[in-house]
Amino acid sequence: MNILIATLVTVGATAITVTAMLLVRSRAPEGSRFRDGDRASGVFGVLATGFSVLLGFIIFLAFESYDDARSGAEEEAQVVSQQLQTAQFLPPDAAAELSGQLVCYARSVATTEWEAMADGRLGEAVNPWGVEMFRTIRGVEPATDTEQSAYDRWMDQTSDREQARQARVHGAEGLIPLPLWLVLFVISATIFVFMLFFADSGEGAVTQSVLMGSVTLVIALMLSLLVFFDHPHGHQVGKLQPVAMQRALVLIDQQVSAAGLTVDAPCDEEGGAQSSP
Repeated sequence: MNILIATLVTVGATAITVTAMLLVRSRAPEGSRFRDGDRASGVFGVLATGFSVLLGFIIFLAFESYDDARSGAEEEAQVVSQQLQTAQFLPPDAAAELSGQLVCYARSVATTEWEAMADGRLGEAVNPWGVEMFRTIRGVEPATDTEQSAYDRWMDQTSDREQARQARVHGAEGLIPLPLWLVLFVISATIFVFMLFFADSGEGAVTQSVLMGSVTLVIALMLSLLVFFDHPHGHQVGKLQPVAMQRALVLIDQQVSAAGLTVDAPCDEEGGAQSSP
């Protein structure tokens, strides 16, 4: 969630609930509507504790998914850099073709694919350059022990790269199911209504405002944090960015330059296939 939007939602929700508390307070009896304040406080404690435990557990799981996506992006970028080295030990024609396709894969991930994840429209789409690399390696027939070793290593790295990609794209369309959101909002509304019964005309307006405002503020901030972790990819502050793959592209350029290689990438800067002249 955008920080500005989260701030506006939090301030707006707090203002609404505080206003509601003051309106109810104006007609409430002294000492609140509860005859036994201790019993009411105990019930509220059960509600608040249950909600906080549930929300905290969900945030913990959402953060784990967020961290898995971050780790997956870093591992994927590292494997791409390693595969460029492995490709150089394959037959020359295949090495040149796979090297170019690896660069296109990295460009595609860092631009087009990341934009799709940020917008929540990646779905089950596969990276087209991953498919092209599979087609290329399928036609490779190792002729030496070195090429055979490189072939086996390439297949292992491909498996690692695909697993890392799955971790990266996990949760791109949301981690938390709708029923769970409904439960959280219903519990939040229940706590809000319960708080209104603590309205007390004998208490000062500031005290009553702080009572309702502090509870609303904490709940709103926790839900905003959950919304943030629910969609780990995006353009807002704190969202996952393709920094690791961009760094891998720079590293690939350095490796190619240091080794005196020539990599002809059959794609544009965004990983799109170049049209035939």
